[in-house]
Amino acid sequence: MKFFDEAKIEVIAGDGGNGVASFRREKFIPRGGPDGGDGGRGGSIWAIADRNLNTLIDYRYTRIFRAQRGENGRGSDCYGKAGDDMELRVPVGTVFTDIGTGEVVCDLDIDGKRALIAKGGHGGLGNLHFKSSTNRAPRQCTPGGEGERRDLRLELKVLADVGLLGMPNAGKSTFIRSVSAAKPKVADYPFTTLHPNLGVVRVDQNRSFVVADIPGLIEGAAEGAGLGHQFLRHLQRTSLLLHLVDIAPFDPAIDAVREAKAIVAELRKYDAALYEKPRWLVINKIDLVPEDERKARIAALVKGYGKGVRHFAISAIDGGGCRELTFAIMDYLEQQRELRSDENADSAE
Repeated sequence: MKFFDEAKIEVIAGDGGNGVASFRREKFIPRGGPDGGDGGRGGSIWAIADRNLNTLIDYRYTRIFRAQRGENGRGSDCYGKAGDDMELRVPVGTVFTDIGTGEVVCDLDIDGKRALIAKGGHGGLGNLHFKSSTNRAPRQCTPGGEGERRDLRLELKVLADVGLLGMPNAGKSTFIRSVSAAKPKVADYPFTTLHPNLGVVRVDQNRSFVVADIPGLIEGAAEGAGLGHQFLRHLQRTSLLLHLVDIAPFDPAIDAVREAKAIVAELRKYDAALYEKPRWLVINKIDLVPEDERKARIAALVKGYGKGVRHFAISAIDGGGCRELTFAIMDYLEQQRELRSDENADSAE
């Protein structure tokens, strides 16, 4: 199945039914009075998060969603039937934004969460509502209200604890294959990853986290170069970023420090909040560097990247150093969860 993480749709809620002006006319009751019923309300449109979905492909080809109109009122005090509501099921993590105003309509970040995205019109009033002691034969009735109409942008932001950053061929897909059961494509050419991949890393019984791999970034990504900029939104919900750097590129002219700094610069251009997220440096492919050169090359890379950065040296292809890294990530995530829990408890008091 193709992976689609954004779409544009138009939603049109149902109009309300019209009220009716009617009078009771029966044998022996020539002046029965007004009996016009109200129109039914129009159907509303709801969005629901569904964990069984993982792509917005259903909204790529069907662009207009229209809820049912309410029925008109009738005589004999008969009210019109309300229009049926419409439900749009989307993957967990989908954000709905109003294209016209830029307002975020809803963020469906929990399975089963519902949100009203277009409200149906109210039903019109029949003439039975207008009768009074001075107006015994009212001929007033009101039309039904119009349903809301909106142009919406849908963006899927995957829910992951850890996000992977890096140039093409930095070894991100190899790493996620090494530490989880996910099997993304791996090959010896750039851009083998064409869409985000998720993997569940289980470090111990009842201790696990989710890692997201996105297509590799290149310099100029924030302006549209390459593929990775299209998927950076998937890292916005993560708690930690891992910046994978290839310490042993095949081309000796490639400067690993310069490329690492270029990725950080692209991150800052794209989203300042994403740039400020905790970020660890993961130096990959150390198995390709002679043992007597490793320490010096790692030290040079860490120094060039920036002081104080937490760093790990691994070999994703054979799993060297990966176990230590995943346990460190798990410890960090658990600490962050405890801090958030304490903050929530303090705010509740």
